[in-house]
Amino acid sequence: MPISSLPSPGRRAIRADALKDAITDHVTYTLALDRGTATDRDVYMSTAWSARDQLAERWAATQQRYRQEDVKRVYYLSLEFLIGRTLGNALINLGISGPTADALEELGYRLEEIEDREPDAGLGNGGLGRLAACYLDSMATLGIPGYGYGIRYEHGIFRQRIDAEGRQVEMPDNWLRDDNPWEIARPDRTYRIHFGGHVETEVDEEGRIHYRWRGTSDVLAMAYDTPIPGYGNHTVNTLRLWAAKATEEFDLEDFIRGDYLAAVEAKTQGETISKVLYPPDDTGNGKSCG
Repeated sequence: MPISSLPSPGRRAIRADALKDAITDHVTYTLALDRGTATDRDVYMSTAWSARDQLAERWAATQQRYRQEDVKRVYYLSLEFLIGRTLGNALINLGISGPTADALEELGYRLEEIEDREPDAGLGNGGLGRLAACYLDSMATLGIPGYGYGIRYEHGIFRQRIDAEGRQVEMPDNWLRDDNPWEIARPDRTYRIHFGGHVETEVDEEGRIHYRWRGTSDVLAMAYDTPIPGYGNHTVNTLRLWAAKATEEFDLEDFIRGDYLAAVEAKTQGETISKVLYPPDDTGNGKSCG
């Protein structure tokens, strides 16, 4: 039974019990674990999935309403969406931060510690990305049919640590390493994107000129959707991010010949588009990727 998103002190205990059941159900049925073997990461994932479950019905209903009313839509395109951590924001907007904290406390956890298990989404770096994320939040809260479109970067700019000499050491920011419970892959929303190539002119039997785009390097763009809930309402808009996928996993003939690097070269080159947020632009390759 869906949990009401509107605060109601009289139903607080019931809602906490329902959330507790939802979290433990995800531990059991989604992760195939028991509470004794579940790690903090497992509990975070189960809590996030439980919150997303509460968003799902509203998300679908919002999109259905937009279609039925044939509303005008706002599309916000940005190279960055600095959305930060999603769990705390989702719980606040749903009005279930208190019940979730109560549910986790009964399970032996603190909400603040579980929230800390979520990595910052490596989708933005500064003001541009933060502004874009704020616009998405505002549109959802105001009930405006808004959509965000951007790139699903596999890595953020970098993760840093300070070594013994006090120097910054940069490491890959693999924020998707442990999976992202907030996004939904849309493999049916995959499109072939053409790069490079040349245009050829053809004349048909009736003397009409046709232009053909030939010799392109193609990459597949696959969609991933993330819910953007409004505060205190039932609107859930969509952030759609695109990941670059290779048109072929590898070249089988090269693989059979034993040239394994050449076999995956096209796949590697194609997927670099969404590999890292803003690669260094002091090289030719960095400029072309960025």
